[in-house]
Amino acid sequence: MADKGKTEKDEADNRRRMVIDSIVEGRKMEAYSEHRTKEMHACWLCDQICYRKKPMKNIGARWICIDCLRLLKETFDTLDQWEEELALQKEARSQLDDGFGV
Repeated sequence: MADKGKTEKDEADNRRRMVIDSIVEGRKMEAYSEHRTKEMHACWLCDQICYRKKPMKNIGARWICIDCLRLLKETFDTLDQWEEELALQKEARSQLDDGFGV
């Protein structure tokens, strides 16, 4: 009977230690994340939070990730083609309008 009381007390002590250990680990993680928050940035286009593994570029007061920067570059590289297509559409529209007497 005395052994049973002793094991219950040991179990309670073990649970207490486990709870305290988990609280300590949680506080360590909070302190680490607060310490590293200065190095984390959110992309202003996709809202993804990036940290070290994904390069980011500071543009003015905002940060942009490499993926969004690549998309913008691709868009800018094809901008002339888009403008030509728009000009052709506008010209075709004006020729159709002239043909119908509008």
